[in-house]
Amino acid sequence: MKLLFIGDVVGRPGRQMVQEYLPKLKKKYKPAVTIINGENAAGGKGITEKIYKLFLETGAQAVTLGNHTWDNKEIFEFMDRASSMIRPANFPEETPGSGYTLLKVNDLEIGVVNLIGRTFMQPNDCPFKKADQIVKELRKRTPYIFVDFHAETTSEKQAMGWYLDGRVTAVVGTHTHVQTADNRVLPKGTGYISDAGMTGPMDGILGMEKEAIINKFLTNLPVRFEVAGGREQLNGTLIEVDRKTGQAKNIERIQISEEQPFYE
Repeated sequence: MKLLFIGDVVGRPGRQMVQEYLPKLKKKYKPAVTIINGENAAGGKGITEKIYKLFLETGAQAVTLGNHTWDNKEIFEFMDRASSMIRPANFPEETPGSGYTLLKVNDLEIGVVNLIGRTFMQPNDCPFKKADQIVKELRKRTPYIFVDFHAETTSEKQAMGWYLDGRVTAVVGTHTHVQTADNRVLPKGTGYISDAGMTGPMDGILGMEKEAIINKFLTNLPVRFEVAGGREQLNGTLIEVDRKTGQAKNIERIQISEEQPFYE
């Protein structure tokens, strides 16, 4: 069994890459479940109902979010009926939506969990304690559990990977938009990567127009960030899962761009 994850989709360029390549990826790899991080999908910040539905229509079964969850105010109008979209589970309990979901795939159930880090991020509940709580509940029903950990530092992401090793199928990092080369299966069977990378503009800075960001570093003045143009990329991970145990057998990086073309 395989799980496909597409890293942070940024703006229109990212959505176009998903529309073009997700059907091809599904045809080639035949994943049981496809998950997309969509927290930057609407103009680089937040998500709309139209985009959420687009991801599902294109082939995703779940959409995870992150620190930009609430940036597009339209989300408050549809969050509670978007059963396949999950926000970080360690947001305050009073916030709309859910932090995990169970997907039914033939005779299997696959848990998808979204957590957010606290280092250099807005204060939220402890992701480690929340992970304990959710994983304990999910493992009563399934050993197949995928965790999108949306965090700033590799140290916090690695800590979560080791903390959940053997208890979940995979811990995949998001948020920093640069794919890391540390994909591996940890000793107790959890697939891990610090960051799956981003899907969207390749010639910006984390998907945004580079001139504005460079100017901000030069002047320390506030600037307006806009989604970049130019070349595009799709980044993600493919996880091969042992159907008997729920452990990862392999986790590989996916990179598609002008320089790294997709071969069907």
